[in-house]
Amino acid sequence: MAVQYSYDSSEDATPRRLLVTGGAGFIGSNFVHHWCHAHPSDRIVVLDALTYAGNRQNLAALEGQEQFRFVQGNICDRTLIDQLLQEEAIDTVAHFAAESHVDRSIIGPDAFIQTNVVGTFTLLEAFKQYWEHQQKPDDYRFVHVSTDEVFGSLGPDDPAFSETTPYAPNSPYSASKAGSDHLVRAYHHTYSLPTLLTNCSNNYGPYHYPEKLIPLMSINILLGKPLPVYGDGQNVRDWLYVLDHCRALDTVIHRGIPGETYNIGGNNEVKNIDLVQMICRIMDELASQHLPVKPSRELITFVKDRPGHDRRYAIDSTKIKTQLGWAPLVTVEEGLRQTLGWYLTHKTWWEPLLSEEYQAYYRQVYA
Repeated sequence: MAVQYSYDSSEDATPRRLLVTGGAGFIGSNFVHHWCHAHPSDRIVVLDALTYAGNRQNLAALEGQEQFRFVQGNICDRTLIDQLLQEEAIDTVAHFAAESHVDRSIIGPDAFIQTNVVGTFTLLEAFKQYWEHQQKPDDYRFVHVSTDEVFGSLGPDDPAFSETTPYAPNSPYSASKAGSDHLVRAYHHTYSLPTLLTNCSNNYGPYHYPEKLIPLMSINILLGKPLPVYGDGQNVRDWLYVLDHCRALDTVIHRGIPGETYNIGGNNEVKNIDLVQMICRIMDELASQHLPVKPSRELITFVKDRPGHDRRYAIDSTKIKTQLGWAPLVTVEEGLRQTLGWYLTHKTWWEPLLSEEYQAYYRQVYA
C-alpha cells in the first residue's frame, strides 16, 4: 500500500534550505518525504546517527535526488553541525532527533539525557552563532518537535493539555524532553532566536519502529505471537496520524510566530485495550488468509504495568487550528487501515529489524 503525501505549493514563494535532524527515524522520515513532495524546490539535508531506530531504508526512495542529501552523524558533534549549517546555507532546522521510547528510558536513561538535552543544546548553540553571523535574518527558523508527555498524566475528566499546561514529566524520557523544551524556550527569550516549539500526541503510521504499540501489535499478529497489553489496558492516548503531523509542522514552519508553542493532536482519544482490539479486527479483515491465529484477539495478553505509567494524554489543538488554520484530517479507523496495510506489504522492511538485540530487549520488557 503506497503512502500518500499531500502536495501544497501555496507556501513555496521562497525556497527553503532545511537541516532535518533524526530524518531517518519514524516521524522525521515521514516529514522528509512530505516536504520533498510538497516543496520540490527546497533543499533537504538529513542528519541522523542511525542508532537502532534510525533506518536509511526509510529514505531509499529519495536517494540520488538533487534536492536531497543524507549525512550520518550525531547532533552532539558541534563541528559537524557548524559545517553543515555553513556549507548548505541552512535557514531552517527541523529538530526530530531524540531517544523516544519510555521503556528504554526506564532501563537506561543515560542516552536520553545525552541526546535529548545535550544534543538539543548543541544544536541551539550552533544555530544561534550561525544566525547571528548571518545578521539575524527574519525568515530563519528552528523548529523543535516535542511530545505531550512533558505535561504528565491526566485524570478521566481533566481538560486536555494546552500550551499553558504546567510541565510534570513522569519518566526519564519525558523529563529529558521537558529539559530540551525549556532550553528552546530560553534561547528565544534570552537571545531572540527564532524558535518554534511543538508538542504532539502519539503518532502512528509507516516506518514506525517495531517496539512501539501499533507496529508491535501488527507484527505480532502476523507472527502469531502474544499481544502484550500493560496493566488493565485502560490507559488513554490521543492518536495522531503521522502525515497529519507532517502537515502541521509544515504549517508551523511557514506561518508560526517565533517564540510560540503549538500543540498538535489527532482528536482521537482511545483506550489502549480498545485500540488493540481495533487493530485485531482490521488485521482479521485485511490479512485473513495469512494469520497464524484467528481471530487475532485471542493473542491479547495482559502484562505487568510499566513503572510510572501515565494514565491519560489528550491534546487541545485549538491554538494551531484558530491561529494557523491546521486541523487533523485522518480518523483513527482510516489511519489504522492505512498503517496496517503498509506493514502487511512491507515485510521486507520490518523483518530485518527483529534482530537478536531487539528480541533481548523485548524479553526484558515483557517477560
